[in-house]
Amino acid sequence: MEYTALYRRFRPTTFKDIVGQEHITTTLRNQVIADRVGHAYLFTGCRGCGKTSSAKVLARAVNCLNPQNGEPCNECSICKSALDGSLTDIVEMDAASNNSVDDIRAIRDEVNFLPTVAKYRVYIIDEVHMLSPGAFNALLKTLEEPPKHVKFILATTEPQKLPATILSRCQRFDFKKISEPDITQNLEKICKECNIQYSVDALNLIAELSEGAMRDALSILERCSQGEDNNITEQKVKELVGIPKLEYISGITKAILEYDVNSSLEISNKIILEGKDLINFLWEIIKYIRDIMILKTTGNGSNIYSEDDKNLMQDLTKNVSKDRLLQIIYTLSNLENEIKWSSQKNIIFQVGIMRLCSKENRSLSERVDALEEKIATGNFNINGSETSAKMGNGSTQNRDAVSTSSAQNVNNLAQNSGKIANNFSSNSNSNADANLQSRADAKGKGTSGGNTNFWPNVINRLKEERKAMLFSNLNNTNAVMLDDMTVGIQFTNGLNSFGRAVIERPENMNELKRLVSMECGKDMRIKILDKQENKKEENTANKIDLGININYID
Repeated sequence: MEYTALYRRFRPTTFKDIVGQEHITTTLRNQVIADRVGHAYLFTGCRGCGKTSSAKVLARAVNCLNPQNGEPCNECSICKSALDGSLTDIVEMDAASNNSVDDIRAIRDEVNFLPTVAKYRVYIIDEVHMLSPGAFNALLKTLEEPPKHVKFILATTEPQKLPATILSRCQRFDFKKISEPDITQNLEKICKECNIQYSVDALNLIAELSEGAMRDALSILERCSQGEDNNITEQKVKELVGIPKLEYISGITKAILEYDVNSSLEISNKIILEGKDLINFLWEIIKYIRDIMILKTTGNGSNIYSEDDKNLMQDLTKNVSKDRLLQIIYTLSNLENEIKWSSQKNIIFQVGIMRLCSKENRSLSERVDALEEKIATGNFNINGSETSAKMGNGSTQNRDAVSTSSAQNVNNLAQNSGKIANNFSSNSNSNADANLQSRADAKGKGTSGGNTNFWPNVINRLKEERKAMLFSNLNNTNAVMLDDMTVGIQFTNGLNSFGRAVIERPENMNELKRLVSMECGKDMRIKILDKQENKKEENTANKIDLGININYID
């Protein structure tokens, strides 16, 4: 007996057998019951979600001699002929290989003939987006006003490629991806019918790998069921599909998050020596990091991971931000595109992973976070000297001394770390800042512009609340009242890009607004004024324009 693939053997023969598309099958069944079937349909959706199967069921249902509640009986002569492919009144055409004008002209000539046996002549055109522009134009008139005995069912995975003139002539039904629980349930039913031994974890993994396509799920199931023991396990699925071991995926992810270059090289060498597909491996890392981000956000992990795996993922989420996880995902996606077009895939892969593990590629906000974390824990290492604060039993005086010492160290670091940011200042606001600065100079401190005697209190509050980064950068500043609702901060020694980045962080600006508003008794705004930056802009404006753009970098 000839062997038949699982996805062909278990192709749905009725509307109720189509999994996960109840919103469409219910409508089609009601149209058949009410005898209000349209003359042209367009089925769209991802691969393997039931478009062609629904088209075949609908073609049999409208021609069935004994329909049952809108379903084809599959027992009459018409249904049996349609199932074995001998019914000439149901025509299936692959537009990918029959996309010329002549192919459509042949259909246009055939529609004038009455069906031989059935009630309707039904044309099922699969992958209709592959038709040429001339073929679409040749189909327009026939699709708009076909003979009463003709029905068209078009199917495509890319409806955006169809002309609007075609879309407007069809009843469109959008098929959605089949959910993983529905795929798992259908796989269990098929395994029981075929006497295939399986584990639930293995079927869950197959459902996730299928990405909402039942045909893909059945193809994976069939591949895994052809072993000697006829037992489908999770490890067997991973080996046949080519998924690297989870310990490799979690290991290289941990190395990236901890900036461990040596571990990442060791794991990547193992992957290359085992001959794993690098594109598939990158896809697995991206999916794993996505699951870590979901676990960090919602607290719920994917069902494909064991409890030990979830505990490991939980540990990885403790010392990483969501922004960092998003950055890694975007970088890995770009790396995947680079590998596709490179002839040296292994080198590009390892260099990309090493780049992710390099601390020099951290963003400015990540470096500031690292500095704040060291200060919050009482340990700060700069120029070989380490300040250690014992906050548990120390007196307030000792804590203040440690805070002042740490703040001074941070201030020194800020004065010499202009290289961290690349021209972080915004040139678009330079003129507005210059105007505000001139207004502040005209009013002067504590003059008619308003009383700013509260500013030392704000600085002391920052010190008391352990805001060391803000305190260190605002310690030698003055405040001026720009207007009734705005306080400007003057930096007598100038402000470098690192200091500006620290102060302009949203949480720090909100803290300053809160403290200033409390002192003033009303809601206030904060404006940063930098004399040196304004002078630099004035000097730039006075220079002769030679048509060369010059960027100043602190």
